[in-house]
Amino acid sequence: KYFCLDKGPQPRSGVCREQSSIYKHGHIALNGSHQEKSKYHFTFVGKFLYIFPPSCMFCTIYVFYSLGKESFCFVGHDISIRESIDTYGALIWPGCVALCQFLENNQQHINFMDKAVLEIGAGTGLLSIVASLLGAWVTATDKPDILSNLKFNLLRNTKGRSRYTPQVAPLTWGSDLDRDFPYPSYHYDYVLAADVVYHHECLDELLKTMHHFCRPGSSTTLLWANKTRFQSDLRFIECFKRNFNTTLLSELPQIPKWDMS
Repeated sequence: KYFCLDKGPQPRSGVCREQSSIYKHGHIALNGSHQEKSKYHFTFVGKFLYIFPPSCMFCTIYVFYSLGKESFCFVGHDISIRESIDTYGALIWPGCVALCQFLENNQQHINFMDKAVLEIGAGTGLLSIVASLLGAWVTATDKPDILSNLKFNLLRNTKGRSRYTPQVAPLTWGSDLDRDFPYPSYHYDYVLAADVVYHHECLDELLKTMHHFCRPGSSTTLLWANKTRFQSDLRFIECFKRNFNTTLLSELPQIPKWDMS
């Protein structure tokens, strides 16, 4: 299930359709087989290549790491995203794709032209890229170790295409919000979040961050899309509903399982 939740004075409605063909399962899976060459065995596990001698099957000698790349097409533009499997934040997750499609298909209801937009937990930057291509002045935020890849993807896909150059800023949920993003100096028309709720220990900090940017009287609208995976996700949704004026914009069926063979 995906939730696009709108907190604001004017509830909006719309339809978000999922195209499963542009989503690739993000989990690391065993891929490939052992083969012998020059007294060494080569094994692919996800995007890693492990090399070890047959006499020491549990001793890794070298590790070669490669970055993945995903291609999308939104708002008439081809978008190329560089991923990394170092962290959850450097992968494309289904809630992000769902919200990108929602924004593309509902521009008559949600007009980003010349609007100030903040994304929390921006990850690879796909959602911020789409918002920029829709005419928004975007600030994409995430933890400091995510920012290098995030900035790379943003510049690669918006240079010469977007009305404004998107900005990148560090933001750790619940940490130093009043110092780094004081209100009302930092006011946004929209706050975007995609697949920020999963099995982690920062849900209270996430809710605090949402409150900071979407406080009463701010006229800020939060758009949040999320795949429901765990019971803790449902508990967060109920807590979210108690704290915000919430409208469910779209609910999608479960993504079909992919044949990984």
